[in-house]
Amino acid sequence: MWRQLKNVYHWVVAWSAHVLYGLPGSKLKLIGVTGTDGKTTTSSLIYHVLKSSGKKVSMITTISAVIGGKAQDTGFHVTTPDPHQIPKYLAQAVAHGDEYMVFEITSHALDQHRAAPLRFDVSGITNITHEHLDYHGTMDRYIRAKAKLISLSKVTFINADQLEIKNKLINYRDMYCPNSIVRTYSLTEKSDRKLDISKRFDTSLEAYNKYNFLLAYSICAQLGITDAQFAHALKSFRFPAGRMETIFSGEYQVIVDFAHTPHAISEALSAIRTKRPTSRLIHVFGSAGKRDVSKRPLMGDASAGYADVVILTEEDHRDEDPRAIANMIATGLNRHGFTEVAPEHMIQFPLKKTFTFVPNREDAVRLAVAIARAGDVLVATGKAHESTLCRGTTEYPYSEKESFLKLLR
Repeated sequence: MWRQLKNVYHWVVAWSAHVLYGLPGSKLKLIGVTGTDGKTTTSSLIYHVLKSSGKKVSMITTISAVIGGKAQDTGFHVTTPDPHQIPKYLAQAVAHGDEYMVFEITSHALDQHRAAPLRFDVSGITNITHEHLDYHGTMDRYIRAKAKLISLSKVTFINADQLEIKNKLINYRDMYCPNSIVRTYSLTEKSDRKLDISKRFDTSLEAYNKYNFLLAYSICAQLGITDAQFAHALKSFRFPAGRMETIFSGEYQVIVDFAHTPHAISEALSAIRTKRPTSRLIHVFGSAGKRDVSKRPLMGDASAGYADVVILTEEDHRDEDPRAIANMIATGLNRHGFTEVAPEHMIQFPLKKTFTFVPNREDAVRLAVAIARAGDVLVATGKAHESTLCRGTTEYPYSEKESFLKLLR
């Protein structure tokens, strides 16, 4: 009941803010992207393709808002800005003469009606996997929150290879917004757009990015972008910061990635293992405090499936005990035969199927570099592009990339 009242408040605030700015969303072609993982890559690719095709376009992603070609910081740990910021960015885009706006939209923003005044010309859902159950309570409620994007859109593309999720999304559409059009995309199942995007455009992609690129392609095609324009844009596309970003490649390799869900960790480490099947994989990660605790053992499971050595550490622990968070993750590691050792023993005996806990993230990065050997792959997940670490109620400056590079120099 309290959440419903709070969401009514969010709805009123959102509409008031958009009216105050003159309903700028009605003057743009809006593209929305939601999903558990892959939103930033998909949104950034759509933005790049439109821009490369001569369109005037802005975007709002987890990394930043890019309005009129200029990046603006949206705040700490933010994907969809608050209701006051959204129409402000839209108004800036209109003033710049933009025609399109690409949005990343979270399940929280959809549930809280932060996007209520907007109507999207086309939208897409990347995937829906275990995440944010601290807020939504159950997977069904989480799926319903994501499905609200369908009711705000003329056309929505959904992933047909997630068969159970697809059926639930279509059921939602049939019950609540039967006039909204749902179209499907896939690599394997029957769908409206079934194709291997890497073969169509002769580009090398990991399995998860094939889905991200296929969704971006489907949305761009819906907007009238031709295959020739899409192919031309792919030649100059660069992945967003912190998305499987190799920051050092020498005697060993160092990669940072934003993966912070069981599914994303599994996909990222699987891609590395496929490319480097005989390399020792050292994984540095943690889990955010005051967030979904049920995913923590599953993150341990995901890491254990591919990593040889794991260093558990802090990740925006807020007012939770980092050791307690690590113990929950370790539950997943333990059931795969991993053994905990002290950090100093990790240096002396960097054996496979071992893990340790280092409370300070910079110290964890230092340990990873200290135990690295020729041919190893070091991957740190969860922080990527972010520039701070939250401890208690304070945001401390922190860059994962710079922490590694400082040591490697």
